[in-house]
Amino acid sequence: TKLEQKIEARTQALRQKNGELNDTLDSLRQAQKQLVESEKLASLGQLVAGVAHEINTPVGVGVTGASTLAEETAKLQTMYQAGTMKRSDLESYVSTAATISKLLLSNMERAATLIQSFKEVAIDQTSQERRRVELKTYIEEVLLNLSPMLRKTMHTVTVDCPDALDVDTYPGAISQVLTNFVMNALLHAFADGDHGKMAIVVRAPDASSVELRFSDNGKGIPQEAIPKIFDPFFTTMRGRGGSGLGLNIVHNLVTGTLQGKVTVDSTLTVGTTFILNFPRNAVNGAAAAIVQGRQHHA
Repeated sequence: TKLEQKIEARTQALRQKNGELNDTLDSLRQAQKQLVESEKLASLGQLVAGVAHEINTPVGVGVTGASTLAEETAKLQTMYQAGTMKRSDLESYVSTAATISKLLLSNMERAATLIQSFKEVAIDQTSQERRRVELKTYIEEVLLNLSPMLRKTMHTVTVDCPDALDVDTYPGAISQVLTNFVMNALLHAFADGDHGKMAIVVRAPDASSVELRFSDNGKGIPQEAIPKIFDPFFTTMRGRGGSGLGLNIVHNLVTGTLQGKVTVDSTLTVGTTFILNFPRNAVNGAAAAIVQGRQHHA
């Protein structure tokens, strides 16, 4: 009948539209995934640029010291070969060489420390490796890599964490979360000319969990924005450097990789605190998927 034909035609059209919508949704998910990866690489790029700038100083001092030592050695060699070298010349050279050697050693050690710290943090950020880390030391390494960026501002970051608190987890996620918190605070929390304060406070409420609080004393977040703060692409800085993905990445890393939860507490003109709770010992494989499933249904 005509009615059946109409119903069949309408059903066919709906199926086609549904297929097109599914294809569009898949494309959007893929685009979002690529944007999230780009945002992760952007924060890693900040670290690369900062550490490259930081390493320039000790390497520059080292090159200057080495060239000065080479000149002094050439002078002494010329005097020795000409038979004009005096005892005072040798004593002066030994004193100069000792000073430059100390300078070279301290600056090369500084550069080596920076490179090792960056290597660990960078590898962690680009891998899903699980390992045991001492949390306070690791947080300080992450901040060391962010220090060139922080020095361009008048803001400070303090760390309050027990010395012996270690975790068996995915440190790359912790590094990415802290990097995003700092970058988010620099972008959103403070006005130009502010002497802002950021604080990382870590506690172990019990033997199996960790609570990490990241606070700033900046502008605060409007109450109406708080429910959307972890949504993808939500930003109050559209067109001024805010992609709206930084805190969405934080949420996904905390609830996914770190198998924990994250909440936010904020008061306008007083500041903002992000509160992370995650297990000291991460769960592997299928068990982790079950834990995450429970969290998403909670």
